[in-house]
Amino acid sequence: MARYQLISSMGPMHPVHLASIDLNLLVVFDALLAEGSVTRAAARVGLSQSAMSHALGRLRTLIDDPVLVRTPRGMIPTPRAQELIGPIREALAQIEATVARSPRFEPATSRRSFAVATVDYVELILLPRLVHKLFADAPFVDLIARPYDNEMWSSMETGKVDLAIGLLPAVPSGFYRQRLLEEHYMCVVRRNHPVVRSKLTLKTYTSLPHALISPRGEGGGRVDEVLAQQGLSRRVALQIPHFLVAAHIVAQTDLVLTVPARIARVFAGMEALRVMKPPVELGGFSLDQVWHERQAKDPAHAWLRGIFAEIARES
Repeated sequence: MARYQLISSMGPMHPVHLASIDLNLLVVFDALLAEGSVTRAAARVGLSQSAMSHALGRLRTLIDDPVLVRTPRGMIPTPRAQELIGPIREALAQIEATVARSPRFEPATSRRSFAVATVDYVELILLPRLVHKLFADAPFVDLIARPYDNEMWSSMETGKVDLAIGLLPAVPSGFYRQRLLEEHYMCVVRRNHPVVRSKLTLKTYTSLPHALISPRGEGGGRVDEVLAQQGLSRRVALQIPHFLVAAHIVAQTDLVLTVPARIARVFAGMEALRVMKPPVELGGFSLDQVWHERQAKDPAHAWLRGIFAEIARES
């Protein structure tokens, strides 16, 4: 690692490693030379006179120079102090400007890449609009959509994953959450279904075989919970992880598929399918986006979150 040194012009070279320097002493140095008085310099930087005197002593040790000397005309800077004041003031100004500068994000020219952990629902409902928005407003920004996994939270902590979007009821500490949308359920059957007519009754609903969207094949779900509360059940004849594949299968079979309403609207565009209201109140769910606190102030990340929120409102 590089070592930065201040070299004294008085006597033998006196190297000082930057790691050992209290940078506040540079502020003290600037105030002392600007005021030519320990008392006035102390008032300028908000220190007591004794604290300023102590700081002056440390400063003298640091640069191996008296810094200010007393004369009949008052305190005047030494040649070494005059030599250093220009570079030190320039350095202080640069530090102040760097710290005060607000980070900026320019979507039109950025080549940032974002990784989003998400689910099939988001890929169907939000990602098409997001990609369209990226092409229009941020043509060089890349998006990586990846499924949830056991490492998702740690990946977000390290920055490997920028954002998670989905049904996220339990979020660890250190993460922020924003509600994107509320959703409810609808049913989908093939258009020429031999049993389902203009209305899907509870009796028909529970007697027909069902398809279930189950990413991990775990079975069960909201429908089964609601039916069980009424002493009813259904037969899940097919568990499948992806909505679009399920839709194509339902279009060719007598299966019933219960899906989020926005997904059902996508399926409504398929001539072979009909969307119907479920015969029992199933409630709904919320879709959230979650990010780690390390990303909270990143303007690029805030921009992406804003785009997702805007698209969700319009969906």
